Amino acid sequence: MPKREALALAEKAGLDLVEISPGATPPVAKIIDWGKYQYQKMKDQQKNRKAAKANELKQMRFGLKIGSGDLEIKLRKVRKFLEAGHKVRIQIFLRGREMAHKDLAFEMAHKILAELETEAIIEQKPQMAGRNLNVTIRRK
Repeated sequence: MPKREALALAEKAGLDLVEISPGATPPVAKIIDWGKYQYQKMKDQQKNRKAAKANELKQMRFGLKIGSGDLEIKLRKVRKFLEAGHKVRIQIFLRGREMAHKDLAFEMAHKILAELETEAIIEQKPQMAGRNLNVTIRRK
């Protein structure tokens, strides 16, 4: 359809002629209400931002001397975070002389990851950062 006819149709309908994809041959245009189109686009962007925010990075800290009951409670919370779609950073912190036994921290990390292997995928392997051993996981 020629440009003049399209403009005449748009004016007759009281709407705007908007070029959708100028790179196409022939270029594609639509007759729409520009204000309504911008409003819907803005609402979609807001919804996308909300969805992106839901995928936050949560953190759970474990000490080396944690009891089995406390460990289970923390793992239950980690599972809830994963079910909600969040990534989880598991942080094992070492105090004082515990720094001499980094191997125990790595063993604990492997034990925690073994508990969560059915629900989670390791996104970042265990690595030391100062006095902390960090592992990042996400839902399968």
